[in-house]
Amino acid sequence: MARTYLKKATLTAQSGASDVHEIVQGILSDIKAGGDDKAREYAAKFDKYEGNIILSDDEIQAACERVPQKLKEDIQFAHDNVKRFAVAQKGTVNDIEVEIQPGLVAGQKAIPVDAAGCYVPGGRYSHIASAIMTVTTAKVAGCNHITATSPPRPGLGVAPAIVYAAHICGADKIMALGGVQGVAAMTFGLFGLPKANILVGPGNQFVAEAKRILFGRVGIDMIAGPTDSLVLADKTADPQIVATDLVSQAEHGYNSPVWLVTDDKALAEDVMARVPALIENLPELNRENAFAAWRDYAEVIVCADREEMAACSDEYAPEHLTVQAEDLDWWLNRLSCYGSLFLGEETTVSYGDKASGTNHVLPTSGAAGYTGGLSVHKYMKIVTWQRSTREGSKAVAVATARISRLEGMEGHARAADVRLAKYFPDETFDLTADG
Repeated sequence: MARTYLKKATLTAQSGASDVHEIVQGILSDIKAGGDDKAREYAAKFDKYEGNIILSDDEIQAACERVPQKLKEDIQFAHDNVKRFAVAQKGTVNDIEVEIQPGLVAGQKAIPVDAAGCYVPGGRYSHIASAIMTVTTAKVAGCNHITATSPPRPGLGVAPAIVYAAHICGADKIMALGGVQGVAAMTFGLFGLPKANILVGPGNQFVAEAKRILFGRVGIDMIAGPTDSLVLADKTADPQIVATDLVSQAEHGYNSPVWLVTDDKALAEDVMARVPALIENLPELNRENAFAAWRDYAEVIVCADREEMAACSDEYAPEHLTVQAEDLDWWLNRLSCYGSLFLGEETTVSYGDKASGTNHVLPTSGAAGYTGGLSVHKYMKIVTWQRSTREGSKAVAVATARISRLEGMEGHARAADVRLAKYFPDETFDLTADG
């Protein structure tokens, strides 16, 4: 049976995207040339902010004191969970060495990058969780210096809860600088900061474009588009919970796709009937985002069976994937393309977004087909090394010389020849390209 679309998106996440490249390139060039002063100009222009760019210890302390105790406890709870998971992840990457041939040993080392720049959105929403996700993982990875930057608000500066989260998670410096100017300052090493080796964290289309342009000069976690979520549900799913989960992710933004894939048409129709009231009951800004996302970007798809559902999901490669269906182990073993997977009604994307421990900086727009999300591994370089005895190098030298000559790379071949001549002067080797 062909897939049946009970609701089909009229737009995609790329629809109507502005060409921001020239704007972002211009800002980056200005700041590269003008340094600290030019970055301050953009802060005044875009953020209406003229305070300290690098927060002082006193400013950090004052901001922390304005955070309610209960919120501090919640942030600490989330930090502990993210840190615990990150520590476990780091344990999966080990330095190794192996004897490839007798006398020839090769190995790998995992080396954290020196300086990490963490962007924390603070415009429409204060992304406390993004500070936790990015700074904590950089700290666990072992980065020597971590900068967190977030857009300041006129008369307030960086949201106190973001300052508190970045501080307790291990940021060495906290910067009141948003948008392209924040990304540029970390990249170019402005305001006395070390130049970042990697930029991480979500942001708007201007931040994403800045990271795209700067990639190569620095590493980046990914180029993120609008957040997206898919729910796989069978007849056992609770339609109220499914509908609520879809709406909860649609509130991210007007162009945030949400998808329901099911093999039960009655469930699909029930969920669709519940969504409008759930959206209507949201606060105004959230309601506007969710309404537009549901109207223009959402899809509801009915499949023949769970195998077709899984295949459909893998094609979409969602950032967030929820399974509310029987036999969760089957789904865990079958599904292969997603940023983060939430198995069963008892967990939800919102948990992962905020406090359960897995990271919420994840691949969007189908990128989950080839990459995962932010983790300690993103901050670590896996490098290799080798050493050999003279006897152990013999066979490798002979093979290297022959392969190099076949490729026409005589210089490479002679690097092998000279070692054979030195180490084994009494032996003769056939080092011609044809063997």
